[in-house]
Amino acid sequence: MRLLLMSDTHVPKRARELPAQLLAELPRADVVIHAGDWVDVATLDLLESRSARLIAVHGNNDGPALRARLPEVARAELDGLRLGVVHETGPAQGRERRCADRFPDLDVLVFGHSHIPWDTITDTGLRLLNPGSPTDRRRQPHCTYMTAVVQGGALTAVETHRLPPRKGLG
Repeated sequence: MRLLLMSDTHVPKRARELPAQLLAELPRADVVIHAGDWVDVATLDLLESRSARLIAVHGNNDGPALRARLPEVARAELDGLRLGVVHETGPAQGRERRCADRFPDLDVLVFGHSHIPWDTITDTGLRLLNPGSPTDRRRQPHCTYMTAVVQGGALTAVETHRLPPRKGLG
C-alpha cells in the first residue's frame, strides 16, 4: 500500500496551486494523507476527487468551511498499521514524549504545522512523520512531501521528496 503524505499546502496564499510533481504522485498512491493547513476548500475538493482514499485533518489556518468537513485528529488502520494524523504537536523540544503520551495506541503519527520535515521514533516505538510543506519552505532549503509503503502492518520505504524551486520564489 503506497502512501503520499503532505501538509501545509496553504493554497492560494503560498502558491496558486499544488506543484505538478506532487499532483503526479496522486494516481500512484493508495492513500493520500494531508496534515492540515489547506487554507482553501478547492484543494480539499481536488484531493478528494483524485485520491483513492484521503485521510486528512484541519489546521490552525483553516476556516469554518474546512473545519466543518475535517476533524482535528484522524485515525485509520492501514494493512494492520495504526495511523494517526494531527496538525499541531507543539514545540520540537519534548515532542516525542508528548506524542507518545497522547497517542499510545498508534504506530505512526503524521503531523504538520512547522513546515519542517521530521522523521523520528519515540522510546515507545511511535514513529513521528512531518512531510514539510510542498508550497512554503520557510527556513528550509526545499519544499517537500513524503511517500511511504505499508506492508503487513509495517511502515517501510519512507522517503522525503524535494521539490524544485518555484520560478521567482526560490
